[in-house]
Amino acid sequence: MEYVSRVPRPPLDGLIDDLYYLEGVPPYARLLLPAAPAPLLIVNLGAPFHIRAGNHIQAAEYADGCVVSTPTRAWEFGYPIPSRSVGVHFKPWGLAPFLPMAAAELRDRPATIEQVWGQPAIAELRDRLAAVHEPHQLLTVLEEGLMRQVRETPGLDLVRHVSTAIAATGGTVAISDLIAAGGVSSTYLARSFKQIIGVTPKRLARAHRFSTTVLAIDPAEPIDWADLAARAGYFDQAHFGHEFREFTGFTPTRYVEVRRRFLREHPGHVLDGWPLPAD
Repeated sequence: MEYVSRVPRPPLDGLIDDLYYLEGVPPYARLLLPAAPAPLLIVNLGAPFHIRAGNHIQAAEYADGCVVSTPTRAWEFGYPIPSRSVGVHFKPWGLAPFLPMAAAELRDRPATIEQVWGQPAIAELRDRLAAVHEPHQLLTVLEEGLMRQVRETPGLDLVRHVSTAIAATGGTVAISDLIAAGGVSSTYLARSFKQIIGVTPKRLARAHRFSTTVLAIDPAEPIDWADLAARAGYFDQAHFGHEFREFTGFTPTRYVEVRRRFLREHPGHVLDGWPLPAD
């Protein structure tokens, strides 16, 4: 697969980690995406893809693309073959200025882009994307489309400040300390987080701690799970295992088996590192 990404220009760079272009044959028809501490938007440029999220038994079809706020559990993504899309990896607070609703409404419930921006806006954007082919030109068109949708978001500065502090510690900071420093009540902060990020500060901290720990795992090497759990600040190995199942759907040992399968079957693949084969 071809994968191209870049950071957008200001002011979008304060909301978005990167814009990306993806084209080609996926390594697996279905991929499992562990819960990550960040929202995602995908504009589909090929055949419809399918998503199974939350407790849904059946996968839903998405033709124009999808918008997902910060998830709390793994979700399954079914690629068309071949696949072609552009997308946005947001900072935890970055999706809110592009939404007409609270981010919590999209938590574990991916929406189509039409449901979020309306049919005229996504139709215009997809038409503009269809008129160009070079990856960086596509990302420029996507960036321009995002600029047309961004809006003022009350409470964004507070949530961004607290979220940045959470990320800086890998999710290990005491939320009570952040509440005291912010000069607001825990109820107000939790409500602001649900509106802008989709989850509470504690839930975001859990996601950061888990993703930081998991991304540090080298599946090619032996793993001392008890030591890893202790260094990551988990109460015990059982607590760590519970977090693993909640965020990935796998036990720790099964997760490593699946990661090793990906490395063995698709060494050096552009998608290696976070998505897992669901087949």
